[in-house]
Amino acid sequence: MRCCVCLLQSSLQCSPSKMAAGESNTRSSCLNLSNSGPLGNAPPSNGTHSSPASNGGSAGANSGMNRSAGNTNPRSGPENGGGADSAVRCAPSTQNPPRQAAGQSAAAAHGATAGAASNMTATSSSSSSSSSSSASDASAAAVSSLPSSPASVLVYREPVYNWQATKSTVKERFAFLFNNEVLSDVHFLVGKGMGVQRIPAHRFALAVGSAVFDAMFNGGMATTSTEIELPDVEPAAFLALLKFLYSDEVQIGPETVMTTLYTAKKYAVPALEAHCVEFLKKNLRADNAFMLLTQARLFDEPQLASLCLENIDKNTADALAAEGFTDVDLDTLVAVLERDTLGVREVRLFGAAVRWAEAETQRQQLQPTPENKRRVLGKALTLIRFPLMTIEEFAAGPAQSGILTDREVVSLFLHFTVNPKPHVEFIDRPRCCLRGKECSITRFSQVESRWGYSGTSDRIRFSVNRRIFVVGFGLYGSIHGPTDYQVNIQIIHTDSNTVLGQNDTGFSCDGTASTFRVMFKEPVEILPSVNYIACATLKGPDSHYGTKGMRKVTHEAPATGTKTCFTFCYAAGNNNGTSVEDGQIPEVIFYT
Repeated sequence: MRCCVCLLQSSLQCSPSKMAAGESNTRSSCLNLSNSGPLGNAPPSNGTHSSPASNGGSAGANSGMNRSAGNTNPRSGPENGGGADSAVRCAPSTQNPPRQAAGQSAAAAHGATAGAASNMTATSSSSSSSSSSSASDASAAAVSSLPSSPASVLVYREPVYNWQATKSTVKERFAFLFNNEVLSDVHFLVGKGMGVQRIPAHRFALAVGSAVFDAMFNGGMATTSTEIELPDVEPAAFLALLKFLYSDEVQIGPETVMTTLYTAKKYAVPALEAHCVEFLKKNLRADNAFMLLTQARLFDEPQLASLCLENIDKNTADALAAEGFTDVDLDTLVAVLERDTLGVREVRLFGAAVRWAEAETQRQQLQPTPENKRRVLGKALTLIRFPLMTIEEFAAGPAQSGILTDREVVSLFLHFTVNPKPHVEFIDRPRCCLRGKECSITRFSQVESRWGYSGTSDRIRFSVNRRIFVVGFGLYGSIHGPTDYQVNIQIIHTDSNTVLGQNDTGFSCDGTASTFRVMFKEPVEILPSVNYIACATLKGPDSHYGTKGMRKVTHEAPATGTKTCFTFCYAAGNNNGTSVEDGQIPEVIFYT
């Protein structure tokens, strides 16, 4: 509500009681202050300012104002058109009031009116017909049309007098100034196009909360402009930033959290950044993990990016099926495909990569031909681990897609069908979808030389006391220096003779007595108190072997103290001499 200072002819009476006292012919001056809304004024507009219209003055009325001086005769009460908190002050005047330039503070204007009280909150009344009006009616009356008169001057200003008395703490006072024209000394034009908003602010408050604003207003290259354009910032995000700087209050939601995070980073407000990241963590799901991962990488939020990747590991299939997956950038796709911990079969990863490539060709306005799909996939295609597929999966999908070259298709088919396996250009290291720390046990206490191979499998029977997932074996290598071996590893369910997991692969050794890792394509679940057979068929020169084997081997987790106990037994049948006491398959690699 805007206040007005009115110089009126004797025909305008201050109150019915003054008419009765014979004061109707006295020229009077009325100072009206209203406290409806903050400071008695309506909430400030963020749009373009316009001058208020009235019968008593034009938009140019703010260029000057007339004030009357003299003794005041305060009258208040409902009978004078004010509420319990109102005060209407009228004073006789016998001379022309002094001129006062527009834009002066309310305190300076108050000094031109002798005897005015220090705590003045009032609604206005200019006729006896408003004697029963409420405070809101009186506020409206302050900007209503007044009788035309040569001595009548209307001035519209924001009343700011003594608002501080209603705020008991610094936080309340600063919170009151948020998005408020009161005392503002800078304006921001935020957004672009038709969405631009003009937002008032206070240099001191911004400089206290942000080093960027401090440099903007107080640094060596400080701006002197009172209007600053921010076309790259969303108005809602900028208001959320100001709200935090003025009051420590956090106002973020699903629609604004990313733009607020960007704004907080731009203006170096790490506390608000932390609130945004925490909000995203709480709302992280499989269906938005890829989208948030892209944003986390863009805004350099490694902690959030790590959480997104962990979520994708746990829910790979759901994350790949989400609508936002095809919108990620190539670098994000590569970062995911590089991981060894994705919990999905490789053929599904290939299908997801093809869907992404189709979307990317559209974004680049290319025809979705196999050649263009291969082009946009770039490095991502080499991260698909085709050797981990079954020959049936490869033949039904990738081999017919046209994305792979004929040479690549032939080499992969040879990899699936012949031994020794030819070199392929794609990674054949298995992915392990398990989380936690990898564990291993060794069943031999000593290593000896010369263990031969003639096509017969080394086998050992084992059981465990708790559920685990076996991901591979450690095997001994050559005694004749660096050598390559071809190997087939299996885990067989003893009672049903079912092969639960296998891998045809190879490994290179360096001639030492160390063990060399050979991994399954996928983790093999091992249930407690069930007998299984670990099997390894090697092709290569004589190797080291283990002796002084242990029938029971226990692994204790250092963090939790959880114990996993392996029991080894002789595997009946042809086992190339491997037993509990000596032989091959010295090491089992697993997750609990």
